[in-house]
Amino acid sequence: MTNRLYILLSRLVFLFICFVSLPFIAFGQSQSGRVYEFINLPATARITALGGYAAPTLDNDLGMALFYPSLLTSEINNQISLNFVDYFSDINYGTAAFSRGFNRIGQLTFAIQYIDYGRFTEADEFGNTLGNFSAAEYAINLGWGRKLNDRFSIGSNIKAISSGLEQYSSFGLAADVALGYTDHERFFAASLVFRNIGRQITTYYNNREPLPFDIVLGVSKKLINAPLRFTFVAHNLHIYDLTYEDPLDTGQAFPGLTTPRTTAQERFSEISDKLLRHAVFGMEFTPTENFIASIGYNYRRRQEMGVDSKLSTVGLSWGVGIRVSHFMFQYGRSHYHLAGAPNHFSISTNLDRLFFGGNEVPSIR
Repeated sequence: MTNRLYILLSRLVFLFICFVSLPFIAFGQSQSGRVYEFINLPATARITALGGYAAPTLDNDLGMALFYPSLLTSEINNQISLNFVDYFSDINYGTAAFSRGFNRIGQLTFAIQYIDYGRFTEADEFGNTLGNFSAAEYAINLGWGRKLNDRFSIGSNIKAISSGLEQYSSFGLAADVALGYTDHERFFAASLVFRNIGRQITTYYNNREPLPFDIVLGVSKKLINAPLRFTFVAHNLHIYDLTYEDPLDTGQAFPGLTTPRTTAQERFSEISDKLLRHAVFGMEFTPTENFIASIGYNYRRRQEMGVDSKLSTVGLSWGVGIRVSHFMFQYGRSHYHLAGAPNHFSISTNLDRLFFGGNEVPSIR
């Protein structure tokens, strides 16, 4: 009976992925005008350090499992994760998550994500002050994951999203669906996730806006005889060209002049640029189970946020993690622009070990 249930669930998930992804693949060629973009912000300091996109790993990290619900296994049971980010200006956001397993159901997670934009001064068109207002958004996430066998697993997240911007409010529903593959003997993990499938239920005004749908493929490989792990994430796989097009740019500096024919080298450079905008690279150094150092590079962020006239580290990110007693403390810093780099703080623990002396605890492998 259990095997039949696994087979049925896997088929339903596969059919659901095919059904819900086709409209987005066909029509999701634009990233403008989307709502609830905050749900794509990195949930933990480790994800921030790896370039802003999570990578599937084998070290039972609840933060990675929030991004790839197929990683939700019994090894993450009773983990708790708390995260805070000092974002730009007066903006800050954070995530709190807890995981609990059930024998007949699988592994469940409950998470709350928020972003607080601060307080603003309200004024009319003549500059007269009318008072103050605030703006914030919240998402409640219920996740589920279960192994199909020793190698494959499936998972899903359901998100209820609430947004309040001054007097305008909106509510939406979204879902993630993931399929994962792990090979513990070769220290290899991969996962494909369809993120933010859903719609805006109530709108701010009259127009219904799309959610930040994304198709992400992540892989990680740890060297067998060295404390190094390499990660690679390909995001927005449903959109080929992620370059920004200025609607005011006609493409001709002097109208009437013919455009020179592009060379093979220029075409190769253009294709390479478009492909690399989907890629995020990362590397982790794990000499012991009590320390981890991470570095990441986000090519798209570098191209969009970098300043050509000044040398900078835009696109790079880094972080460290240290285990002290029953707690794992992590710090991540991501360089978005010359204007500044947000600081991300995370703390996680296993409640079984913290209160009952259990053996199952997050480990870095």
